[in-house]
Amino acid sequence: MSEPVAVTSVEVPEEHKRRILTFMKRSSAFTTSQKQGLEQYGSRYLLNFPDQKFNQEAVFGRLAPLTVEIGFGMGYSLIEMAKAVPERDFIGIEIHPNGLAQICYEAGSISLPNLRVMDADALLALEHYFPDACMDTVQLYFADPWPKKKHHKRRFVQTHIMQLIRRKLKTGGVFHAATDWQPYAEWMLEILEFAEGFENMAGPGQYAERPAFRPLTKFENRGNLLGHGVWDLLYRKVR
Repeated sequence: MSEPVAVTSVEVPEEHKRRILTFMKRSSAFTTSQKQGLEQYGSRYLLNFPDQKFNQEAVFGRLAPLTVEIGFGMGYSLIEMAKAVPERDFIGIEIHPNGLAQICYEAGSISLPNLRVMDADALLALEHYFPDACMDTVQLYFADPWPKKKHHKRRFVQTHIMQLIRRKLKTGGVFHAATDWQPYAEWMLEILEFAEGFENMAGPGQYAERPAFRPLTKFENRGNLLGHGVWDLLYRKVR
């Protein structure tokens, strides 16, 4: 188990505590493995937010390309990615207790060294935990599409949020989103095409092919069998 490190505390302004949320928190009773995940491995894999600021060398013991995933669900695909690319570090942000507990169990049971997770509102974490220009990739896979028009303001991909992500990405870094909800894909494409400082890696106005590094989830496989579509969007920070 890694030793705790001295870090700077974070002050979260009151106005951020009252803003529009992009998520709905849910939880259910923990399974045996989820309980074990928190009790046995939580101290290793859970980052201490909001009481600390991110220092990659202190957390991982090295400086390496960094991927941050927003909303990893139960975390199985994030585990697969971290296993497949040991030379890269991964941080997952989630607010659902069962997913956090499960990913701690999955990572701890194989002593996965290049993964950490955060129990946090992703926007607060991006704003107050991570320094600017520290990320190589930001992932947003199958986020809540908030299908009702009155809830569109809760969608994660918004013009101002993309500028926050732009600040956190290194130049040349990538924002990668995927969704199985076509209206949300169209919403994201419209916003991202005009997002300052980004270029579409698939070409103007185009969706990308699923890159090999994004694992297929069981829900995506089931959707493919039923003829449902999935849309990937890959945008590079150019300035």
